[in-house]
Amino acid sequence: MDHAHWQFPYSSTRMPVFCRRGVATSQPLAAQAGLSVLQAGGNAIDAAIATAITLTVVEPNMNGIGSDAFAILWDGAQLHGLNAAGRAPAAWTPAHFAHHASMPVRGWDAITVPGCVSAWVALSRRFGRLPFARLFQDALYYAREGFAVSPITAANWAKQAEELSAWPDFARDFMPDGRAPQAGERFRLAGQADTLADIADTAGESFYRGRLARQMAAHAMAQGGALTEADLAAHQPEWVRPISLDFHGHTLHEIPPSGQGIAALIALGILRARPEFAALSPDSVQSVHLQVEAMKLAFADVHAQVADPDYMQAQVEELLDPHRLAARAALIDSSLAQTYGPGEIARGGTVYLTACDDEGRMVSFIQSNYMGFGSGVVVPGTGISLQNRGAGFTLQAGHPNQVAPGKRPYHTILPAFVTRNGQPVLSFGVMGAIMQPQGHVQMMVRMGLHRQNPQAACDAPRWQVDAQQNTDLEAGFGAETIAALRAMGHRAPPAGSAFGFGGAQLMLRLPNDLYCAASDPRKDGQVAGD
Repeated sequence: MDHAHWQFPYSSTRMPVFCRRGVATSQPLAAQAGLSVLQAGGNAIDAAIATAITLTVVEPNMNGIGSDAFAILWDGAQLHGLNAAGRAPAAWTPAHFAHHASMPVRGWDAITVPGCVSAWVALSRRFGRLPFARLFQDALYYAREGFAVSPITAANWAKQAEELSAWPDFARDFMPDGRAPQAGERFRLAGQADTLADIADTAGESFYRGRLARQMAAHAMAQGGALTEADLAAHQPEWVRPISLDFHGHTLHEIPPSGQGIAALIALGILRARPEFAALSPDSVQSVHLQVEAMKLAFADVHAQVADPDYMQAQVEELLDPHRLAARAALIDSSLAQTYGPGEIARGGTVYLTACDDEGRMVSFIQSNYMGFGSGVVVPGTGISLQNRGAGFTLQAGHPNQVAPGKRPYHTILPAFVTRNGQPVLSFGVMGAIMQPQGHVQMMVRMGLHRQNPQAACDAPRWQVDAQQNTDLEAGFGAETIAALRAMGHRAPPAGSAFGFGGAQLMLRLPNDLYCAASDPRKDGQVAGD
């Protein structure tokens, strides 16, 4: 990875960007907002926060002020993790959901306490250089004056509007003319600028213990929701130690549960235990087969075991035990696709950004409303679209992830970070729900094992395992590869579109302390650097 190959074997519309500092994310205006903060004297943490704030305005189909967030950052000397996921309202007992057959995905019974505002504040207080209010400058401009909706954002917005138009809050604010805005059309949302200004002026206090908290709680009460001012006031982000796994000379770091990052570590540990894997071309049928099977095994474990760590019955160390991973790896048949259950424990639509600066800091940051716009609930007059992270709970009695008051749900969003011999190498993420840990595995295989450069790894076709352990393949794999995998028993439908395969953003630190950054052509974004 630190000696990347500079070939570009896949069709692409982009080239990597070399810079001394910069930002990579899924929307150009947000990337430029981050770069402007760097050029104003800010550091990588300031740039990441400014980019994240701006994304709530210019890419609302993937995140909002009511999102959750996670971060992993290198401060110039060591690695830090931040979990800013919100918890379930105090009223969310299992009895509260007795009339539901499964966890709701829209409305107030899908909304946990939003955490991304607390992430902005915590990161700025501990590591930022510029005043917190300065980081809102570009977001406030676009919220007040409007912005031109970018093409991929417009297409995704329209797709979501087909379902969410039935939700009055959503239709009122995000379908101003009775439809989603088109590419190039100016969009502005009344009240969003005032909300962001209030957050900036109060360092987030208004959102959790002030005017905005009262507005959110009042809207919940008016619509029969359970979220209260006390739930919001109780929220605190948590600094955590990232979990990690060594893979062929590099170490991948992930946020610990209740996030699904451990799925990427389990899958890589299984692949590491297959000695033939390292010699296989990353695009070969056999390599894809082993990666897919390892991912199936990882998800089987994660969906059975991962939850709020206070409720987990299995420890991270047990799930990542090398002997256990080797036993799981031995279950893979090299010529036959299988369906797996969880293993025994030996007792004893999201936005992603990465930013770097010329003093060695690197930030991997992600925030999300979960299913695109989220719950469909938008607090009147505020522009606060609320996430639907409560859908990550289960109603299954006795499951570690069963819904409970004050509990964090199983979380799909995850930033990633790679080190080598204890030093920073790569800050990256692959946004896209269940695709995220699978994207992390594919980037580690391509960059860590086969030394592909960030843009080539970004451009390469991707595979994805769905919740039923079917295998979806991107069109770039070609008919022969798809036919060969089907012959092995993979239930692969016709090659899918780019929408389902995530969006990667990568920042690779070069041996000369400069950076090589890449932005996924599946999104509208770009790298902005100097």
